[in-house]
Amino acid sequence: MMLKDSFTEIGAFETLRKVSAIGYNAVEISQIPMTPENVAELDRSRSELGMDIAALSVAMEAPKGRPGDSLAEHFDKIVDDAKSLDSKLLRIGMLPFEAMTSIGAVIDFAKKANEYAERLHEQGLGLYYHNHHIEFAKFDGKYMLDIIAENSPAMGMEIDVHWVQRGGLDPVRTLEKYAGRTAMVHLKDYRIGQMPESAMGLLDSGDFVGFMTEFKNVVQFAEVGEGNLDFASIIPAAQAAGAQYLLVEQDELYGRTVWEALQTSYDNLVALGQSELF
Repeated sequence: MMLKDSFTEIGAFETLRKVSAIGYNAVEISQIPMTPENVAELDRSRSELGMDIAALSVAMEAPKGRPGDSLAEHFDKIVDDAKSLDSKLLRIGMLPFEAMTSIGAVIDFAKKANEYAERLHEQGLGLYYHNHHIEFAKFDGKYMLDIIAENSPAMGMEIDVHWVQRGGLDPVRTLEKYAGRTAMVHLKDYRIGQMPESAMGLLDSGDFVGFMTEFKNVVQFAEVGEGNLDFASIIPAAQAAGAQYLLVEQDELYGRTVWEALQTSYDNLVALGQSELF
C-alpha cells in the first residue's frame, strides 16, 4: 500500500529493487492492480531479487466504483495469481463498508468469509482478516473482532498493532489472545504529534471546533521506533503467536518520502537487535 505510487511511476520490479536495497526481503501486495504485467514483474522480483511475495490482498466483493479482483467474481484468477507467486496467504484488508452498518451485517460478513476461507484452504491457501480500530467496538460485552473470529473459524488474523492501540487495547495481550490464528502482523508505530501552528490561529479567530479537531488529530502513524509502542515486547509476542511475517506499514507519512520512512523503520528495527528478521 505504501508503494502504490512508485508502482505506477517506475513499475513493480524497479520498486521492489529499491525495497530490496534497503534490506527488506518480503512484501505484502495491497492496492496494486493484479494485471498480467504486474504479476509478471512480481514474479521477476522473486527470481532476480529473492523477494518473497508474502501475501496478496483480496476483497470478497469488489467495492462499488472501485476496480479490482474479488473472490465473488475472480476466485480462480486469485488462486492462480497466488500460486504463480508462491503466496500462500491472502488477506482481507478492511471490513467492507456495507458490513459496518450493524453487528448483524458483521456476522453475515464473517460467515461468508469463512466459506471462502474453506474454499481457499482446499487450494492450499489461507485467508486472513486485517483489523483496524472499529473492530474493538463492543456488542453485549464482546469486541467485534471476537465476534468476527467466532463466526469465521477457518479465517485467521493479521493483527495491526497501531490500530489495536488506537482501538484502546494492548498489542501484546491482543497478540497473545490470537496466538495460533495470527499469520501476519503489521508493524507501525503510534505517535502523539505536536499541535500545528495553525491551531492557535483557529483559536484566536474563534474557531473552537476547528481547534479541537486539530487537538484530536495529534494521534499519528509513525515509523517503527518513532512512536510510543513497545516493539521490544511486541515482536517476541508476534513470533510467539505464530506470525510468519512482520510487515512494516505506515498509512500517512506527514511530508516524508516512503523511502525515508522505510529506511527509518529498518534502521530502528536493526538498532533494536532485530536484524535477523530481515
